[in-house]
Amino acid sequence: MPGIDESREFVPVRIAVMTVSDTRGLDEDTSGDTLVARLEEAGHTLADRVIVKDDVTTITGKLAEWIADKEIDVVISTGGTGLTGRDVTPEAFHSVYEKEIEGFAALFHQVSFAKIGTSTIQSRATAGVAGGTYLFALPGSTGAVKDGWDEILKFQLDIRYRPCNFVEIMPRLEEHKRK
Repeated sequence: MPGIDESREFVPVRIAVMTVSDTRGLDEDTSGDTLVARLEEAGHTLADRVIVKDDVTTITGKLAEWIADKEIDVVISTGGTGLTGRDVTPEAFHSVYEKEIEGFAALFHQVSFAKIGTSTIQSRATAGVAGGTYLFALPGSTGAVKDGWDEILKFQLDIRYRPCNFVEIMPRLEEHKRK
């Protein structure tokens, strides 16, 4: 039965939050605020937070900076995953992935379908790994952020979650570079 094993000690991870938007500032960033509140409530550390424009070069530049920063374990973005011309977050994320986590999008759509039905098809949520850093791109709505965190990331970023989780394999993400 999957769940939290209370006999294990919680290990906080350092999470950077990126909001992708041409129109929002920190005062209007309710999705980013929701994400920060949830990760801190879970016991994790907010490593950094930015708002960037819907621009592949800008997004990949910030991702590269955070991937190189050994004080950041996880990046979670919100916004820019739709189908309009300005929605380029998935393209930026895919350009830096070493490995894609295909199951994240599949599970996100399953969770989202239960709440918004077929409208979930308009999301291009994605996840991957680069430089030993987990990268997750969520849609920009507060509801989507809640779904992604509450139903998936809260558990996979908790080392106590059984039968397995992302945190316990973090030390092995770059084992191919140690040969």
